[in-house]
Amino acid sequence: MSLYHLQKFLYELNRDDSVKEKYHSDLDALLSQFDLSAEENNALREGDIGLLYVLGVNGQILMHFAALLGIEWFDYLEMMREGINKYGSVRAGVYAMTGGGESYTAEGKEQ
Repeated sequence: MSLYHLQKFLYELNRDDSVKEKYHSDLDALLSQFDLSAEENNALREGDIGLLYVLGVNGQILMHFAALLGIEWFDYLEMMREGINKYGSVRAGVYAMTGGGESYTAEGKEQ
């Protein structure tokens, strides 16, 4: 897994208009500049917010990508939740889950 390169791609996409232009005009060439796994590459191509979250992408970076894709805030949050249900616990990064992804809050235990 190349979480650093995945997040670097999204960071540059979020910050640089020339990268955004290349994203829309030649995605293959743009993606080839980053050392990404096939899973990461596909998640970016498909705009799979849930998988990107599970792969460990920081939410502050990921929310800008979701906005670029035209995804509304509450849909973005739901896509992250659905990603955990579909792909399992967050695998890496600051959101990596312990305890099998169980909630340790009172609200989470009431469900």
